[in-house]
Amino acid sequence: MSAWLLPGGPALAETMESALARAYNANPQLNAQRASVRATDENVTQALAGYRPTIAASADVGFTAQDTIGQGQSSNNKYFPRGVGVQVNQTLFNGGRTGNSVRRADAGVLAAREQLRSTEQSVLLDGATAYMDVLRDTAILNLRNNNIDVLEEQLRQTRDRFNVGEVTRTDVAQAEARLAAARSDASSAAGLLKASLARYRQVIGVDARQLAPAKPLEANLPRTLDSAVAVSQSTHPAILAALHAVDAAALLVKVTEGELAPSVTVQGTLSHRWDYQQPNSEVNTASVVGALSVPIYEGGSVYSRVRQAKETLGQRRIEADQARDAVRQAVVASWSNLEATRERITASQAQIQAAEVALNGVREEAKVGQRTTLDVLNAQQELLTARVSLITAQRDRVVASYNLQSALGWLSSSRLRLATQEYKPQVHYEQVRDKWIGLRNPDGR
Repeated sequence: MSAWLLPGGPALAETMESALARAYNANPQLNAQRASVRATDENVTQALAGYRPTIAASADVGFTAQDTIGQGQSSNNKYFPRGVGVQVNQTLFNGGRTGNSVRRADAGVLAAREQLRSTEQSVLLDGATAYMDVLRDTAILNLRNNNIDVLEEQLRQTRDRFNVGEVTRTDVAQAEARLAAARSDASSAAGLLKASLARYRQVIGVDARQLAPAKPLEANLPRTLDSAVAVSQSTHPAILAALHAVDAAALLVKVTEGELAPSVTVQGTLSHRWDYQQPNSEVNTASVVGALSVPIYEGGSVYSRVRQAKETLGQRRIEADQARDAVRQAVVASWSNLEATRERITASQAQIQAAEVALNGVREEAKVGQRTTLDVLNAQQELLTARVSLITAQRDRVVASYNLQSALGWLSSSRLRLATQEYKPQVHYEQVRDKWIGLRNPDGR
């Protein structure tokens, strides 16, 4: 990259990698998606609860007054029937609903992880774009301000020549008009830079200061467009998330169909009662009961939900095809855009060289009266336009390379080798998957 990228001091400059590491650690959009994945992990624990028993304790207390009259005798009894008990329920068979629910929850976790990868790619791409926008807009503002200095000098020289009768008032007016336009362009450039700085802070989390040069990510790219498309079809998180969603939808069909199967449960009860039916009595009860439930007709709701789940499965398969097509389009567009930016940089560099030669020639010719002031101003404007085009093309090349990495599904902290600890969603999954009890999250909340 060229010197326009505004390199800072070696020890103080923010690099692209360090800026993206900041975004990876602190970007709220990415952290929110991580929280969403952790919440999705709990679906597996909830599904596994179907394999586990449910235990409930009970207690009751009451008051009974009993008057008995007969055969010349009467009695009056007052007592407090009370008791405690424990009931355990265990499902032995439910048509495979529990197993399929666990597998469905696992598919949902895998889909959530791929969605997290998509969010990570989006945040890193936004960070790279914001970084390059600040560099571009800073460089363009510097060019605009330098152009003002050049045009002020041009106006001074034109007025001096007008005072000695070498040029007319028209030449002075043309120089003044061009200077006013340059100041307007500089104000617009300053406004764009402020907007880019605000966007940088939003994505990266800190203000942009002394940004170092950045290079395009063009190493280890696939050799051909066809191979790039093939890679994206197997690695892009949007496609993988859609495929996991298909798996989850297919398992939902099985879970719903399981409601039509018999279920077998066993219930164990243990209780102790005082003053049971009569004063000063105690009763211990223990029982184990097996139950078989065979659904015969559920009003048609289960059949409807099975049909509904099958339609949802068809929808998810279509969405997976849409994801493949969208990723393919993104790869083709990004590949073509990257190639175009390379050609634009070459053309802009040639344009600058030619414009510099032309400007020098026009200035010399103007000194001997062969060119007008307007010719000089136009030549200066062409050189400025060429330099702005080069800056824009250089920015676009870096952004296009990150776009292509994202389209391939390769834009991640590990591939970029960012100096930060990689977030591993499977750690939380393993912490909560077999957690039978407890209100606190693994982080202590």
